Amino acid sequence: MTRIRQLAVAAALLPLVALAPTAAPAEAAPPSFTHPGVLVSRGQLDFVRGKVQAGAQPWKAAYDRMHASKYASLSRTPKPRAVVECGSYSNPNYGCTDEREDALAAYTLALEWSITRDSRYATKAIQIMDAWSGTLKDHTNSNAPLQSAWSASTWPRAAEIIRYGYGNWPADKVDRFGAMLRNVYLPKVVNGSRSNGNWELSMTEATIGIAVFLNDRSVYDKAVATFRGRVPAYVYLATDGPLPRTAPGSGLDTRDEIVRYWQGQTTFVDGLSQETCRDLTHTGYGLSAIAHVAETSRIQGQDLYPEVADRLRHALGLHSRYQLGEPVPANLCGGALERDLGPVTEVGYNALHNRLGYGMENTRKLTEQQRPAGTDNLFTAWETLTHADNPA
Repeated sequence: MTRIRQLAVAAALLPLVALAPTAAPAEAAPPSFTHPGVLVSRGQLDFVRGKVQAGAQPWKAAYDRMHASKYASLSRTPKPRAVVECGSYSNPNYGCTDEREDALAAYTLALEWSITRDSRYATKAIQIMDAWSGTLKDHTNSNAPLQSAWSASTWPRAAEIIRYGYGNWPADKVDRFGAMLRNVYLPKVVNGSRSNGNWELSMTEATIGIAVFLNDRSVYDKAVATFRGRVPAYVYLATDGPLPRTAPGSGLDTRDEIVRYWQGQTTFVDGLSQETCRDLTHTGYGLSAIAHVAETSRIQGQDLYPEVADRLRHALGLHSRYQLGEPVPANLCGGALERDLGPVTEVGYNALHNRLGYGMENTRKLTEQQRPAGTDNLFTAWETLTHADNPA
């Protein structure tokens, strides 16, 4: 091929490259993983510990709220099941709530140990993780992928802190816990979902956390590839054109199909989510998972935040405005929104505003209003404590 021909081909490809989130390098995983490295790093945990010990705010109030919660109880008895069966909206609920709450308890107890260095908290976290890894075999019914995603988003956070911080977790039990993540959870989440975007984003969060704990570079790369395809299909920007993008393999080919998938919305604005017109609760799940995946990638030395910064900052800002009570215009969801965004802004706000310098006034107002953030009782927990103004 002549040099002129090469330049012409390259020029022809430029618009496609600019629009394609999947044009980023396929090899994303670090040569070696950083531990602890799922959502929170050693530096972040040390920062939090210092602030709590100094009685500084908002961290001390956030710690007090966590410490007073049922998830921090040293008398907790885990309730593992061999098969967790979860239908739509957890109906039936055979072990669904128990599993999610035990995972949140393990993470809470790991944070307690990290801050207090009281070994009783680490021992209790290990007891809970060992109980589930010695029992769980499968998830069934229609919500099995989402249930797996929520629980497996939380377990690796706890396990990373205990394994690489506390350290006194017997090797055979660590291996058994890793086998549970690989054999029970990973098959349910690694291939994503064609359901609403919060499903696939939560599944991606679970996948990247599992990958870090297992030191599995191929699984990590799979998570990043899914993330790069799904985020642009979940949050709209005007630069996308008249219609939102679609995720790879979504099967959405026509305008009517896309509009129906976006809850019937026909007017698209910067930051609109695929689930905004469903409700802000499910939208919050999706935005939270986006921030969590990006935060884990940053800890691992890759940092996906710049790739998603515009979408995430506009999405957090748009939904914060309406959660704060701003009237909804008639061209957005028929002028009515179900408002309950949840405690989901802290991680993204810290990354985008404090680290990257974006002005995010509405997100700031909501974030500060909600402090100290608690838990959604699914997979988001104690993020004022772990991420408020955390520079690490």
